[in-house]
Amino acid sequence: MSDIYIKKILSAKVYDVAIETPIDEAIFLSKRIKNRVFIKREDLQPVFSFKLRGAYNKMYQLTDKEKLLGIVAASAGNHAQGVALAAKKLGIKATIVMPVTTPKIKVISVREHGAEVILFGDNFNEALEYAKKLESKNSLIFIHPYDDPEVIAGQGTIGMEISRQFPNTIDYIFIPVGGGGLAAGVGTYLKYLRPDIRVIAVESDESACLKAALESDSRVILDRVGIFADGVAVKQIGENTFDLCKSCIDEVITVNTDEICAAIKDLFEDTRSIAEPAGALSLAGLKKYCEENNIEDKTVMAIESGANVNFDKLRFISEVSEFGERREFLLSVTIPEERGSFRKFCIELGEHSITEFNYRTSNKKQATILVGVRVKHKKGELEKLISHLEKCNYTVSDLTDSDSAKRHVRHMVGGHRLNEQINEAVFSIDFPEKPGALTNLLNKLEDSWNISMFHYRNEGSVVGRGLIGFQYKNENKEDLLETLDRVGYNYLNMENDKAYNLFLG
Repeated sequence: MSDIYIKKILSAKVYDVAIETPIDEAIFLSKRIKNRVFIKREDLQPVFSFKLRGAYNKMYQLTDKEKLLGIVAASAGNHAQGVALAAKKLGIKATIVMPVTTPKIKVISVREHGAEVILFGDNFNEALEYAKKLESKNSLIFIHPYDDPEVIAGQGTIGMEISRQFPNTIDYIFIPVGGGGLAAGVGTYLKYLRPDIRVIAVESDESACLKAALESDSRVILDRVGIFADGVAVKQIGENTFDLCKSCIDEVITVNTDEICAAIKDLFEDTRSIAEPAGALSLAGLKKYCEENNIEDKTVMAIESGANVNFDKLRFISEVSEFGERREFLLSVTIPEERGSFRKFCIELGEHSITEFNYRTSNKKQATILVGVRVKHKKGELEKLISHLEKCNYTVSDLTDSDSAKRHVRHMVGGHRLNEQINEAVFSIDFPEKPGALTNLLNKLEDSWNISMFHYRNEGSVVGRGLIGFQYKNENKEDLLETLDRVGYNYLNMENDKAYNLFLG
């Protein structure tokens, strides 16, 4: 099979619209992690992502009759822009279905290239279903974002460029994975020419569909995917891409949101580019893999796959990037409720800087504070600090990996609920970022439930996340869950969440 794809990649038509992107050395990061780190800059494409390659190659291969019929695609951003520009270049009428939650800047960009945009559904899957209906109803040609041989071949031209631009040895290459088109194309080409290269696929831990498929040897469908790295938020790996990845991918590594944000910061510091979360995914995997496997003095490469990030998302990225780098930690610490205790605590921290401090009086004998602490990135430094504080009779918990602590609790430390006799159920609920989403929830709740707590911050994503507390009577708990099910938003019970119970429960 690989021979067929090598021929397709070598003959792929992409440079009518795409450019041969450079490979930059990340000098600062290389010095820090003791490896030579190189970045393939696909963020420099005309549509700021690699997706243009596969879309154009697929559409170029259409017959004249198919081109006259017109094409349809579904996308929340990068694929849509690639298809729209490719269609404009080839003179093909394009209809692109995008979720209603798609940021306005991406919709405008697609329309600027002359494509018709239809806003439908709250997420990609709903937009995809509608696009498939249009394909059948109007006899259009569907352009798949990743699971198509010609699309895979178009993405594979990145591998062809790397082999030509970088004749020296590459020990490891890290490739981001959503549906698998990029990994399948680049991995197949590089493994064919340089079988000694270690090809590592990188996935978000909120959408690790390739990892799940390899573990079960079948294309499983994930129950739920996170949308922070929306460019790779795919529930199921493609059929063609899975067959190829099984033979060309050596390992799969997953990274979390904090690690992705830290990689975005690294890319900015070394290249002055601002990657989207999916665009920084492979660098996050590179850093994590090198650290976990004690890799030094090697030549490693990552693909910066896109830069279509919403400006208002940068606030959240900036806030958590230090956590991802493990240079800042979020601790819950119990201190005596007495004068001078905060000053004494600061003295015990020694040379460690406090980045934030959250506290409200709630108990006559002791207080629980939420404190951000910056370390100097020495191995074992946090453990030594916690051990020291515990010897000073402080009770300490590391909440750095607590999503609720970082997203919500740190912004709303205000004391525990007043009436212990009233039951409270707390949920993390995902909202589509569109007008009326909250009203829809409140309308379905009617007046049956008293909201005792609410926190939400816009993070510049297609979905927002709120922390909501409901008061209920014992016999009504199941009714509350049924009501939330009817609303139709994803939710997670937070009653046993450590950060919630420490500061708000």
